[in-house]
Amino acid sequence: MISATIKLFLPYGDPKRLRTAEISNWNGKAVAGPRTELEVLLDRPELQQSGVYLLIGTDPESGNPMCYIGEAEIIKDRLKQHRGKDFWVQAIVFVSKDENLTKAHIRYLEGRLIEDAVKAGRVLVSNSQASGARLPESDREDMEVFLHKIRQLLPVLGSDLLTPIIRQTDKPTNQSEDLICTIKGLVARGRRTPSGFVVFQDSHAVLENRPSAAKQHPYVVSLRERLISEGTMHLQDGHYVITKDVEFSSPSAAASVIRGGGSNGLIEWKDKKGKTLKEIEDQV
Repeated sequence: MISATIKLFLPYGDPKRLRTAEISNWNGKAVAGPRTELEVLLDRPELQQSGVYLLIGTDPESGNPMCYIGEAEIIKDRLKQHRGKDFWVQAIVFVSKDENLTKAHIRYLEGRLIEDAVKAGRVLVSNSQASGARLPESDREDMEVFLHKIRQLLPVLGSDLLTPIIRQTDKPTNQSEDLICTIKGLVARGRRTPSGFVVFQDSHAVLENRPSAAKQHPYVVSLRERLISEGTMHLQDGHYVITKDVEFSSPSAAASVIRGGGSNGLIEWKDKKGKTLKEIEDQV
């Protein structure tokens, strides 16, 4: 990924309130804010333009992260219409500073954003179908550059929804080599990531939670139940199989799900030589 200089501006000095973001030598701009700042956000001149927007929150039924991705020729008017959607707590808007985004451009961006968000698999996209738009080759390349800048800015603005989960086929680095966690003959494979720890598809997890888990580590029981209900953990031959690459908040959270109870991931995850994650990181 190409390096970038990002200018983040906090009009009220509070990083949780309204903020704007720009990248050097880019004609785009982002404006973001919490739902509690909606009236302030709607007063911004940028929202009188055409662009794309993301509404980010939590699915009330599953408790999983959810987003809505849309486009509008006048974003202010469209955001007003979304007051009826009660799931979202953050809005992020992307516009062009030279006001050159046409209807076809923003429809193309909307379609590509939805495609990338669904592919990344981090959040439930409530509108997973988009009409998109066909563009001339030169315009399409311009919008792909615009999309690349959106990908760079989103994590800075607090959202990883377009950040792909590291796959087992991705080449590991010295700081993020592949590790294994074993229990009762079962083997799980995973790797450190910038935002946690990913357990790779086809890893195994124990069938039963430890007797002490319900009282001492209820979060593990709850997390396993959610993964089972989603189909991410599938029962097979007396144990569970992880059906897709899934990222956890920490190595310990990942190990706890695999082992059915509270576990120290720094000890349980080891490299092929038997060296623990703690020993590996202590060498750095």
